[in-house]
Amino acid sequence: MSNRPSKPISASKPNGAPKSGQAASPRAARSNQVAEPPRASKPPHASKSEGASKWDRDSKPDRASEQDRAVRADAGAPRAAARPKAARPVPFEITIEVRDTCLCLYLQRAARALARTFDDALRPVGLTNGQFSLLMALNRPEPPPLGPVAQLLAMDRTTLTAALKPLERDGLVRIETDPNDRRSRRLALTEAGAERLAAAVPIWRATHATVEVALPPDADPVVLRAALIALTG
Repeated sequence: MSNRPSKPISASKPNGAPKSGQAASPRAARSNQVAEPPRASKPPHASKSEGASKWDRDSKPDRASEQDRAVRADAGAPRAAARPKAARPVPFEITIEVRDTCLCLYLQRAARALARTFDDALRPVGLTNGQFSLLMALNRPEPPPLGPVAQLLAMDRTTLTAALKPLERDGLVRIETDPNDRRSRRLALTEAGAERLAAAVPIWRATHATVEVALPPDADPVVLRAALIALTG
């Protein structure tokens, strides 16, 4: 066994570390340095006049833009209607004139009064005065078309169609297709409708006689009917 003294163990050096007495290479020096954070670049120095003008631009409102927005808002907003001029009051004498001379006013009053009278009388047979007149207008040898019935009753077709619906629903009227014109309709009384009309005729006669008796002595019913027919055309 050799008595040669052993060499001291030296601490291991990192790879790339310079040996004693040897200068470190630039590459190793760069790798061993700690990276410094990048410094924030300073903004270019702005003069006071430039900073003030920029502040003015940012803070002051754009007058042109405000005007544009105001014009657009004005265009979309509803315009206030022009205030109408104050109407001149109608003199009270005109009210008296209408009250004393208006034929339309008194015809309306008479029509409402007669309608209530006949409605009350026909109620036991389940008819109104208008339904009685409509059923009577259909009481013909041949079922009439819609047009002549509307003309007799001074009604438009839409109103007549609406008046026929409850009578058709109750089985008193039947709406048929015209055999000569498939686009046209004819209105016919059913057997139940004819029976209802026959029951109402005596009531109508008695009520009509009562109305004629209530007329003034100088009011001739024939002349009155002629005048009403002339007014209705």
